[in-house]
Amino acid sequence: MTSSSASSAASSVRASAAAIQDDLVRLRRSLHREPELGLELPLTQAKVLGALRGLPVEVATGTALSSVTAVLRGGRPGPAVLLRGDMDALPVHEETGLEYASRFPGRMHACGHDLHTAVLVGAVRLLAERRAELPGDVVFMFQPGEEDGGGARLMIDEGVLDAAGARPAAAYALHVGSAGRRGGVFACRGGTAMASADRLSVEVHGRGGHGSAPHTALDPVPAACEMVTALQAMVTRRFDVFDPVVVGVGRFRAGDADNVIPDRAEFAATIRSFSPESRARVRREAARVVRGVADAHGLRADVDYELSYPVTVNDAAEAAFAARTVREVFGAGRYEEQPEPMTASEDFSFVAEQVPAAFLMLGACPPDADPDPAPFNHSAHAVFDDAVLGDGAALLAELALRRLTAEPR
Repeated sequence: MTSSSASSAASSVRASAAAIQDDLVRLRRSLHREPELGLELPLTQAKVLGALRGLPVEVATGTALSSVTAVLRGGRPGPAVLLRGDMDALPVHEETGLEYASRFPGRMHACGHDLHTAVLVGAVRLLAERRAELPGDVVFMFQPGEEDGGGARLMIDEGVLDAAGARPAAAYALHVGSAGRRGGVFACRGGTAMASADRLSVEVHGRGGHGSAPHTALDPVPAACEMVTALQAMVTRRFDVFDPVVVGVGRFRAGDADNVIPDRAEFAATIRSFSPESRARVRREAARVVRGVADAHGLRADVDYELSYPVTVNDAAEAAFAARTVREVFGAGRYEEQPEPMTASEDFSFVAEQVPAAFLMLGACPPDADPDPAPFNHSAHAVFDDAVLGDGAALLAELALRRLTAEPR
């Protein structure tokens, strides 16, 4: 595709996206009013299926989860590209006061997945209009269970990567942010884009007794506290600062009364890392540290280390291709290079482990808010600007169109 034809096509896609913007806003707000959690999203699935009705796509739904996979067959033979949007919400009670706020107490689309779903529906519509010129197929992955449950892995197990008949040549996804970046600005980086996320759970077993006579008991509480501080020392003394890990203890429980030494203390931590090597190492080191402290106190520690989401690694060529596409379609001012990985995690990482992929961020901070102090994703006060929907859909469509036409370079 020449630069002039690419520019003309981009203008056409953006015009088409602007024409469906109101439809995407209506869909997004309908999804926002009725958020669902985890792997089972029957209302959300029904809305997506309704939005796809009448479009020339092959649709399949999941068995282990309420997923939707749609395949658009191009007018000419060629490779396949996958576009992904996650659909689940968070167990957060919404406090935004929006007219379309969640009608379900304790549930909220606080991470913008309602926008992701609407954007992906928009990409289906834009590419369906251009089906005849597509030299290949596009797989649209509407995924539940990103926040918890590993829905991407389940969809892979159920065949989403083979839905077009051949593995995708590339996969793309984008994630909106309610703060930290101006609305409408895209960002990406090659290499590690987001951290892995694993869970460490520890139970320290001692022998309870009277609080006035700790020498007659085996107190698990000081040992558990020492484990927490020892894990922090492990981070700074056992890992390279340029390939860091993060250990955050979010739960600590022991006892029910101030004058009773409990039999047991427990804590749980999230552990983030930025390379597969550090991820494997911190798993070994954390267990060694915890058990060593327990042994020193004459106690027993049960350690459960649960692997959750891998490191999200962007393919260097695909990330450069995505950046170039943003600049050509929207202008240089709409793209920022992401300087360093995010410490949050993503189960798009399961896709990126098997397919060359690029995961992009998109600022969705409302224009009347300052992006720096604005409530960030997962906040009960997080607000996302609907104005980015059309551009998000246009970018995904452009990535698919251009990637099917030419190899990234």
